[in-house]
Amino acid sequence: MSRFIERHPAWTFVFFVLAILLLLLVFAVWPPGLVAVMGKKKIFLNALLNGITLGALYFLVASGFTLIFGLMRNVNLAHGSLYLLGGYVGYAAVELTGVWFLGFVAAFIIVAIIGVVLQVVVFRRMEGEDLRQTLVTIGISIVLADLMLWYWGGDFYQILTPDWLSGPVVTPIISVLKRSTGDPIYIKYPTVRLVILAASIVIGVGMWLLLNKTRIGMLIRAGVDDRDMLAANGVNVQLIFVVVFAFGAGLAGVAGVVGGTFQSLAPGEDIRYLLASLVVVIVGGMGSIPGAALGAVIIGLAEQFGSVYMPTYSVVGTFLIMVLVLAFRPQGLLSMR
Repeated sequence: MSRFIERHPAWTFVFFVLAILLLLLVFAVWPPGLVAVMGKKKIFLNALLNGITLGALYFLVASGFTLIFGLMRNVNLAHGSLYLLGGYVGYAAVELTGVWFLGFVAAFIIVAIIGVVLQVVVFRRMEGEDLRQTLVTIGISIVLADLMLWYWGGDFYQILTPDWLSGPVVTPIISVLKRSTGDPIYIKYPTVRLVILAASIVIGVGMWLLLNKTRIGMLIRAGVDDRDMLAANGVNVQLIFVVVFAFGAGLAGVAGVVGGTFQSLAPGEDIRYLLASLVVVIVGGMGSIPGAALGAVIIGLAEQFGSVYMPTYSVVGTFLIMVLVLAFRPQGLLSMR
């Protein structure tokens, strides 16, 4: 952060001003003129919170994708199918046991095992062959999608949350003042979304610390940069790659349970989240966990604010951001390279 401030003082000032304006929009009481221009503050705040929590879901999907694609250079276009499969597995586990947390455990383990099979059977045989990896994983995603459609059908599924996570929680953000008494009315927001947001932050910080502050992270980065030299030092590079691929796939499965909890599971969601992961990695930067987090929040906010204020062009906004990043910073906003 200090290095960015030293190199880009003008951009730092712009970001600082924007942060102050955002804080004023969130915590200050809106005057009538601002309400006339932007609508009710409650609508703005809901779009803001929905965008951040949607960004948390995108981050969970894209963080696994950035490990597999950004770090290991494995073009896994079946990542969206792993997301949807994890959601279905989590739904089945919760329905069978009635325990919400077991859905995450079951999804992570099963999808991670499938990730091991993919890495050993597919990617190990096609290292460095991006086109073959692309074509093969597209075929795998089609097969997985058809199998899931055959088994679970075309219905919508939603994973029920436990009672202690159901219902809203009162936030410290003021929506409006009562006309009669002047007392503040505070925004309420679903508890489960805030818990998932907090869990996403913990996972993101943990992944960054693992990759940048531990010996395992050093070995992963060294294996990507020069696997021959690392293997010459007696390190089992293939085992490291299998573990990383399994962890990235398992994160996609966990994200599927998250998506099935506060949205829904249905055929076609795999393509949606695969595209979202690609956009997030492109915007944030390949191989960067902070970049994935930043890109996920930007895309989540763009989608939610677009659907509220520009519903006709909401989809265009997401890809416009990607085009601008590719035009002015093609390596991504926080790329490691």
